[in-house]
Amino acid sequence: MKTILLATITPLLLTFGALADHTVNVAEGSRAALQGYDPVAFFTEGKPVQGNSEITAEYHGAVYSFASEANRDAFQGDPQAYAPQFGGYCAFGVTKGKLLPVEIDTWQISDGKLYLNLNQDVKETFNKNLEKNIEKADEKWVGIDKH
Repeated sequence: MKTILLATITPLLLTFGALADHTVNVAEGSRAALQGYDPVAFFTEGKPVQGNSEITAEYHGAVYSFASEANRDAFQGDPQAYAPQFGGYCAFGVTKGKLLPVEIDTWQISDGKLYLNLNQDVKETFNKNLEKNIEKADEKWVGIDKH
């Protein structure tokens, strides 16, 4: 499993290395966060909802899209409550000191915070010891090289 995981992650690190210049995981060639999905909808609708590129807000240098003006207004009122943890990078990757891309369908909310992971296998590994992994990621995030 570790060999397969490393074989999968290594090319992704090389491919997405440019993303490390941002504290927020943005689409390559743009500043779109969360692959254009509405961060508020994860909390209010319990699922990923594609945002409208005409309804946006900036936060930490990234552009978030929203399905409605009400969701944009909620985000602007308290962006820390809705923005994904670790800038939207893979939460388990952060425990290893790495900035990895994510798949939207790996999302989850724990203690009122949005987390994403590289893929479903990585999410399962992250969740095996969720509390400890969140704590470790929080510690690593402070010192992780974001440039």
